[in-house]
Amino acid sequence: MQITMYRASVPVFVRNLRNLSVILGKAEAHAAERRFEPSVLLNYRLAPDMFPLTRQVQIATDMAKGCVSRLAGVEIPVYEDKEATFGELIARLEKCIAYLEGFKPGQIDGTEEKTIVLKRPSGDVSLQGLRYLLEYVQPNVYFHCTTAYAILRHCGVEVGKKDFIGPI
Repeated sequence: MQITMYRASVPVFVRNLRNLSVILGKAEAHAAERRFEPSVLLNYRLAPDMFPLTRQVQIATDMAKGCVSRLAGVEIPVYEDKEATFGELIARLEKCIAYLEGFKPGQIDGTEEKTIVLKRPSGDVSLQGLRYLLEYVQPNVYFHCTTAYAILRHCGVEVGKKDFIGPI
């Protein structure tokens, strides 16, 4: 089987976001079991100049839905970034997963050469579809999911590599 743009995007993003949802559920249970305010975890960051857990999850979903939308040539849905609980973050992940699963391979495949323009304060950046997916979006999704995992692991949530990778 040949790898396609669809196969390298939608299933990869869905898997990562599902795994992140499971990890967030464990974090919520961790806070409840130890009787501390969940906002401690939600607002935690690994370094002063890094985003907190909540923003890591928001960016992971933004990257995934933005990528698939741009490749398919459809408008990117806007999420309000107002999540303040684990339940709201998990709902955001579920909403994004459902959105991604609504795409069909024919909407994404063949976009390797499509020009994707990213609007930046420093100026627009143009990338071809394959480079955009493999060199920009995939690393960003992995980075933000990994950072969310690392924040929770650092805070004592009992998660491991199997939670991050998920079932095979």
